[in-house]
Amino acid sequence: MIFAREVSDSLTSLVKKIDAATAKNSKAKMGSFVVFLSDDEKLNDNLKNLADKESIKKCVLSIDNPAGPKGYEVSKDADVTVVFYTGRKVVANHAFKKGELNSAAIDRVLADLPKIFPAPKKAATN
Repeated sequence: MIFAREVSDSLTSLVKKIDAATAKNSKAKMGSFVVFLSDDEKLNDNLKNLADKESIKKCVLSIDNPAGPKGYEVSKDADVTVVFYTGRKVVANHAFKKGELNSAAIDRVLADLPKIFPAPKKAATN
C-alpha cells in the first residue's frame, strides 16, 4: 500500500517495480495499490494515462482526499508513504518527505518486500 501526494518520476519507478513484484508473486496472493491524496480534478485522467504509458497492470491506482482515509493517520509531512502488511499486521513502513524518494530509498523499500510473504516451510528431519 502506497500513499502519495503527487505523481513523480521516482514514485513512478517505485510503482513499476511494485507492479512487477505483484505480477511475479500472484501465487502468493500479493496485491498492491497506490492511494493518491489529492483533490486535483485532472488526476483521474493523468493516472489512466500513466497506467497506460508505463504498462501498470496489477497495481491499483486510486484517489482519496488530501487528508487520506480515516484511521490511517497518514503524515501530512510525508510526500510518499509505503506500508507493507500481511494478515492486517504492518511489517514495514517507510515515509518520505518531498524529494527524499530516490533510487537508494526505493531499494530500501523493496528490500522489505519479502517480509510480507510466508516463511518457506522447513523440511522435516528425522
